Amino acid sequence: MRKAKVYMHDHWAGTLFESEEGFVFAYEESFLQTANIEAISLTLPLSVEAYKSATMFPFFDGLIPEGWLLDIAEKNWKIRETDRMGLLMACCKDCIGAVSIIAEV
Repeated sequence: MRKAKVYMHDHWAGTLFESEEGFVFAYEESFLQTANIEAISLTLPLSVEAYKSATMFPFFDGLIPEGWLLDIAEKNWKIRETDRMGLLMACCKDCIGAVSIIAEV
């Protein structure tokens, strides 16, 4: 199982897990209790219940680079284009916008 911490404006918002069954995203309890917080995505509204999907959630998949940037990532880190979790963890530590993904080892 691979997992990554998801940060929103430098605050730990939740954790994304990948297993043989698919993907799970769960908001961190302390994040949900913070005043004036917003969801990381309209497709992943704030919830104490975990979100589950057989494939990578579209919001997270959209953070992964495309085109020539994807080619560079695949060649430099030797990650297959189909390894969406690997690409997300390698390429999305410092995304444009509010959300960052940090691989948890």
